[in-house]
Amino acid sequence: MNPLSGVLSEAWGMYKTFAKHLLAIAFVIYLVAAIVAALLSLIGGVFGALLGTLVGVVAGYLLQATLVKAVQDIRDGRADMSIGETVSAATPFLWAVIGASILAGIAIAIGLVLVIVPGLILITIWAVIIPVIIIEGTGVFAAFSRSRQLVRGHGWHVFGTLVLLWIIQLVVGIVLGLIFSALPHVLSNGLSSVISGTLIAPFVALVVTLVYYRLLSAGQVPPGGPAPGYAEPPYPPPYGQQNQPYGQQGAQGQPYGQQDQPYGNQPYGQQGQQYPNQPYGGQGQGGFPDPGQNYGNQNYGGQGNSGQNYEGDNYGGRPQP
Repeated sequence: MNPLSGVLSEAWGMYKTFAKHLLAIAFVIYLVAAIVAALLSLIGGVFGALLGTLVGVVAGYLLQATLVKAVQDIRDGRADMSIGETVSAATPFLWAVIGASILAGIAIAIGLVLVIVPGLILITIWAVIIPVIIIEGTGVFAAFSRSRQLVRGHGWHVFGTLVLLWIIQLVVGIVLGLIFSALPHVLSNGLSSVISGTLIAPFVALVVTLVYYRLLSAGQVPPGGPAPGYAEPPYPPPYGQQNQPYGQQGAQGQPYGQQDQPYGNQPYGQQGQQYPNQPYGGQGQGGFPDPGQNYGNQNYGGQGNSGQNYEGDNYGGRPQP
């Protein structure tokens, strides 16, 4: 079964419901980063431009972390944190996100350049690194192994979801590029990049975070179902499943349950047979007072013998001389 079935439609539904909140987060971070980068470029020339680029990169990582935290917040159906609170909650994980993203980017790039397939494999098994860091609070290196653990057994499903997500981003980028194509080249590229990032980044964060939660839920049941003997024990359960109370059609030596009884066929004093089928039953044999009598049909039954202190009428029968 595909645990990611319908994840894109679920992400789209959450996107429409919380578009105002998610787009505001993306727009604010992009806007602040753009303003800072522009000021650095004006003040510092080439060096300022490089710093502005670095600010934009860091802002992109901060946006990823903040949007994952926002998705975690809205999964209960409401946005409990403001934009500032969401950014503040994601900031402590920023350096871990940057470190993991850079390491993953280098390894993926090498894999794509060399043979392509290893790069695609790394993209798949490391798909949920950022949600792992933000939601579980893991370190940089632990996030790689944790992501691989979650994806294990669902690699093709994750890869297919990522391909669809990439196609969606590509189509949106092309459409926005066509819309702003009439503007000057620099302005067109800038607006297209900012608007595309503002519109797409929240949806990407939604998909990746929901993929994480789906994989997390799927991993709670071992592949192949419960271990043998857990849901269906190999031995009959005690005291249940059509068990009978003591003394009803039992068979000597059988354990409790399944119409088995340890102590005989009949309850006390009803035409019982010699122990062990009956503990005290009727038709008593040697070892019981007065053969032929039992504790059930008559009290301490039979004909009393001489020298006994109890009277016959009181204990069944008559005294003997």
